[in-house]
Amino acid sequence: MQGNRNFHAQLTVSRNSGRRAGGVPRIIAVTHGTDGDVMPFVRLGSELRRQGHEVTLITHEPYRAAAAGLDFTAIDTAEQFARHQADTAQLMDTRGGLGWLAFYERNGLFEQLSFEVKAIAERHQPGRTVLVGRHTSALSVRFAAELLGCPVAWVAVSPIQVMGARLAAHMYATELAEGFQSVRDDLGLPPIADWHGWFAGATMDIGLWPRWFDQAGAKSPARFELAGFAVPDAASRETFSDDVVADRPVLVSGGTGRMLNEAFYASALKAVEGFPAVVVTPYPELLPAPLPDGVRWFERLPFDQVVPKVRAVVHHGGIGTLTRALMAGTPQLVLADGADRPDNAARLAKLGLARWLPPGKWPQAGEQLRDLLTSGERPAAPEDLDPSAGITKAAALVASLLGPPRPARPVLTESQREALRRHLRKGSR
Repeated sequence: MQGNRNFHAQLTVSRNSGRRAGGVPRIIAVTHGTDGDVMPFVRLGSELRRQGHEVTLITHEPYRAAAAGLDFTAIDTAEQFARHQADTAQLMDTRGGLGWLAFYERNGLFEQLSFEVKAIAERHQPGRTVLVGRHTSALSVRFAAELLGCPVAWVAVSPIQVMGARLAAHMYATELAEGFQSVRDDLGLPPIADWHGWFAGATMDIGLWPRWFDQAGAKSPARFELAGFAVPDAASRETFSDDVVADRPVLVSGGTGRMLNEAFYASALKAVEGFPAVVVTPYPELLPAPLPDGVRWFERLPFDQVVPKVRAVVHHGGIGTLTRALMAGTPQLVLADGADRPDNAARLAKLGLARWLPPGKWPQAGEQLRDLLTSGERPAAPEDLDPSAGITKAAALVASLLGPPRPARPVLTESQREALRRHLRKGSR
């Protein structure tokens, strides 16, 4: 990660940034992950830019092209992102010494956090900036909000991020506390005495799912504003050959990340035996070789165009994939394990919108798929699955935090400036 970049010009730029930007409101967003975590922020940023705001997106280098039109700052290189994604697979294995602290240290995530805070400070306009970050992972927007005194929205892309807040707060207060406090010390910020309370301390919390989805499981705290789903590829410009869907295949997808049960693809491809199928993954090394007869592999496909034309989708339970299938009314069988996926799948199943199996029942996936297809179940999309609705409401919520222009104030106290100077000198050696 790029925690050792040179920021010596940052303090002067921060103090004068309001004049430089001509008073145009600025939104600075930070997110981490893969398509389901990043593309909603790309769409949110694009909508805010359309409304006349200056928007900076701070995220992984491979999303630079997707974020064309936004001010973009990469937190890594494409090679670093690939290594990081490969390492996330180990987080599915809770055995042995594969802990989160080691993961943070191997991937330079404390240094990345420091880099993100300083990138935010460099672009901050006193009195005219709102920070937006992915709930739980984007601590940088919360640290920067403390440092700069500006409003901040924490945006959750799935309910599990809210449900898991107490567990995350406990881990941050114990296993990761020393690393986080080192970053805060360098920024001149005090220790966090109550991480559980700190998690609830954003100016606004936004959930990117509708109320009916929220009520199908553990409900979010009342402070959360539920905007609706943010379909990650609402209008892709990619093209594909019609022969991909000519025989109405079953679509198999494990998403765009590597944090996946190692048995997922073998189980999913076993389930689709007897049907034409396409499997979409940027990681062909995760697939059995050779592929079964009748199965074709694609690195990527435009899901908004493909999903409505397939028989069914067998997938991992990622929020982006399930919302796309819901919009298309395409039957879905979810083989869910890890992260938000079992919770997402259970909510859909409770509402009769999908079938799902935990790993111990994946050998039954073929039977479930055949029953699903022969039953004729084709769930109608709920009425509020307009692909633009969630982003439009989320953008309005974020913009509401701007409020009337506030008088400019010092970005940093003198003690904080001196602490930051020391950190920058140390980082540039």
